[in-house]
Amino acid sequence: MTEDIKIRDLKPEDWENWRTLWTAYFTFYEMSRPEAVYDSTFARLLGNKPQDFKCLVAEGDQGLLGLTHYAFYPHAHYVEQVCYLQDLYVDETIRGRGIGRALIEAVSDRAQAHGCPYVYWLTAEDNTAARHLYDQMAKLEDFVRYVRTLPVSKD
Repeated sequence: MTEDIKIRDLKPEDWENWRTLWTAYFTFYEMSRPEAVYDSTFARLLGNKPQDFKCLVAEGDQGLLGLTHYAFYPHAHYVEQVCYLQDLYVDETIRGRGIGRALIEAVSDRAQAHGCPYVYWLTAEDNTAARHLYDQMAKLEDFVRYVRTLPVSKD
């Protein structure tokens, strides 16, 4: 990395910068989410319930440069919980400086300290830049992901 980057937990005062990064993440994947998703996600990221997920951010001289959301959860194949790295985003103007790697390593350290046997994540098949990094850090598996969308009750 070309500057001093600190990986740390998300703080309440990070709201605006976190929101900017997460919006850029959605833009990268050509998605959008309603404001209620931003509000509920940020609250859960700062929560202390066992089911809440966590956020680490990369901070440099210019502010927040990247983020990762991750969760620990029970898995039927293990006694221990496993770690799912749900979102990873680094500001596109500073990619290639090791920030993504540092965020993955930090999540891996947290997972190991939590007793997880592994960390896993997903990405788009055509996300070649990210996959170049991921191929260096993890094993690509053969599983195919299916998603069945369900109607959501507004009650």
